[in-house]
Amino acid sequence: MKTLYQYDSLYIDDLRKKAKSRIPNFVFEYLEGGCNEEVNLIKNTKEIRDIELKPFYIRDHEEADLKTELFGHIYDAPFGISPVGLQGLIWPNAPEILAKASVKHNIPFVLSTLTTSTIERISEITEGRSWFQLYIPTENDLRDKLIKRADDAGCPVLVILSDAPTLAYRPRDRRNGIGLPPKMTLRNILQIMDRPDWVLKTLYHGIPTFANMAPYMQEGMKLNFSGRLNEQKVAEIRDKWKGKLVIKGIVSEEDTELAVKLGLDGIIVSNHGGRQLDAGQSTIKSLSPIVKKYQGKIKIMLDSGLRSGPDIARTIASGAEFTFLGRSFMYAVAALGDEGGDYITGSLKVQLKQVMDQICCSSVADLKNHLVAQYPQTSPVSEYA
Repeated sequence: MKTLYQYDSLYIDDLRKKAKSRIPNFVFEYLEGGCNEEVNLIKNTKEIRDIELKPFYIRDHEEADLKTELFGHIYDAPFGISPVGLQGLIWPNAPEILAKASVKHNIPFVLSTLTTSTIERISEITEGRSWFQLYIPTENDLRDKLIKRADDAGCPVLVILSDAPTLAYRPRDRRNGIGLPPKMTLRNILQIMDRPDWVLKTLYHGIPTFANMAPYMQEGMKLNFSGRLNEQKVAEIRDKWKGKLVIKGIVSEEDTELAVKLGLDGIIVSNHGGRQLDAGQSTIKSLSPIVKKYQGKIKIMLDSGLRSGPDIARTIASGAEFTFLGRSFMYAVAALGDEGGDYITGSLKVQLKQVMDQICCSSVADLKNHLVAQYPQTSPVSEYA
């Protein structure tokens, strides 16, 4: 059992650099990249880090408590693991590594439809506590089969992916042949040969595949998805799913209003990690008006752009009730292998607790009382006015 101090020797940028040195470059670019000029990818983290917290130093304080209730379950921290496609390509067996860490640390793990482990296997590891993100197939029959499998596996929360209505323009992925399915180029093969640890682990665990889709591909079905939602599609899923239903990718008040109207239990404010719309707002900018209008009417969560414990604190202080991180977890697994999931989760807990203890914040819910008001900057008066 690691003690807390053993989780804080490597920071996120150390893990990122180590990951880059251990996995093929085309794989690292798939993990790292955004869309178009990657403006929104950069804004996501930068604008979270523009948020400032106010400390109180002349007050009694014993110890910060990270425990957070969400959908009837008390988690040990206010963050979870975002769904990521092709996790086993980034590091072999990554979904299972992260699922085990989620159980050990009692945080939610969200499995992507297009990752490399099955709903059933991850549910077995997490003792029925993993969430499942549904990327909507073109065929309703296939959609219903995936929903039934998630229900049969005991998943308590179904997450509908909403922010991938089109195939994004991602220059890095296009250059590297990353698609549905990925293509192997000579350059990719040469990069693979330069990463022996990754190769040996891949040979041991097997070539990564879209494990959840394998049964249907054997039946002759094609990987066709229709990511564009409408009220009818969401209503049909609401009728079929009796557990908690969340929609991920919401960035507007209008879509939040529809989510409330359709009886959803929560939204995840997200822009797909800056991988779908470069001309959009950062997630933290999108969050504020949604919280102001809909707090208390629906659970409001956020992902995209968070990398660290201070980022989690800033985001929750800004009104999110829970947060999710994707790249940070994948950097850690690629850097540290089987130990990565445990390490990054423990590290994020240490970082968050230190921030809360520093500012004299005893509970996650109290973080909002430490937010420094963000005033809009006024433009300087022109000398020609």
